[in-house]
Amino acid sequence: MNALITGGAGYIGGSVAHLLAAAGHRVVVYDNLSHSQRLSVPASSAFIEGEIGDRTKMEAALRSHKIDAVLHFAALIEAGESMQCPELYFSNNSASTLVLFQAMLAAGVRKLVFSSTAAVYGQPERTPIAEDAALHPTNPYGESKLLVEQMLTWLNRIHGFRYASLRYFNVAGAIAGRGESHEPESHLIPLILDVALGRRKCIRIYGTDYPTPDGTCIRDYIHVRDLADAHLLALSALEEKDRMIYNLGNGRGFSVREVIEAVRRVTGHPIPVEEHPRRPGDPAILVASSEKISHELGWHPKSTRLDDIIADAWEWHQVRYRTAG
Repeated sequence: MNALITGGAGYIGGSVAHLLAAAGHRVVVYDNLSHSQRLSVPASSAFIEGEIGDRTKMEAALRSHKIDAVLHFAALIEAGESMQCPELYFSNNSASTLVLFQAMLAAGVRKLVFSSTAAVYGQPERTPIAEDAALHPTNPYGESKLLVEQMLTWLNRIHGFRYASLRYFNVAGAIAGRGESHEPESHLIPLILDVALGRRKCIRIYGTDYPTPDGTCIRDYIHVRDLADAHLLALSALEEKDRMIYNLGNGRGFSVREVIEAVRRVTGHPIPVEEHPRRPGDPAILVASSEKISHELGWHPKSTRLDDIIADAWEWHQVRYRTAG
């Protein structure tokens, strides 16, 4: 299969690109390199630097490489930033994605695996969250992804557009040679690991008065390898299924304080903490139920222990900064 991966030079998209290429598929990575590096692209893959909102360039890429399916990861992902600049998120995540869909339809490409988010649920009424839960995003980031899911519903109904929308939670860990690296970094586990590496003085906890056992937010962490495996399964399932919506998670939530303690155990480093007020738009608890994809596609996360996920990330970060230094 010829697959085009938008955002394929990033952490998650790049991990999927490597696994797809290793499975024998022909991979084309399309990325603007705004939050990634060209070096992250698999050596066997073609690379195109461009914006997903560039209709002409995107359509040309789809046609010239005879693309069969698209895996769409390119997006802005910072919920906090979206509360300050919502227009950026609706422009990049929603409007530009619509341009991608227009290019796909024009080029006759009607298969898509979409990187969605648990943020479409907002503050859930109950946990773990199932796919039929109410969709009430609490920030523009989640809303921008929900708009894309709504577009896909209509494109499926009217144009026979086949898609899998994968709603995931916090992704962590690393695969061989690939780990999480954003500049600037905003995700909890790499930020704490930066403290262990001496690159930051402390980790900040935003909100200690949530309705949770220790007062801090609870999230569901999934290993990037398990996540990538689910994308490959969904891509294969598009041969028979025309519309899929799945949650991806390990089914257990961990609080911010629990994650900090896990990093202390894994690294052996003390992690100083600063407590700050809540950030707007952060739900108290987000934990996934992945029973649906388990039942329908046979997907099961293999790395569910938080310490194991952090250990893989820690190993990669140490190598990364030792090499950089």
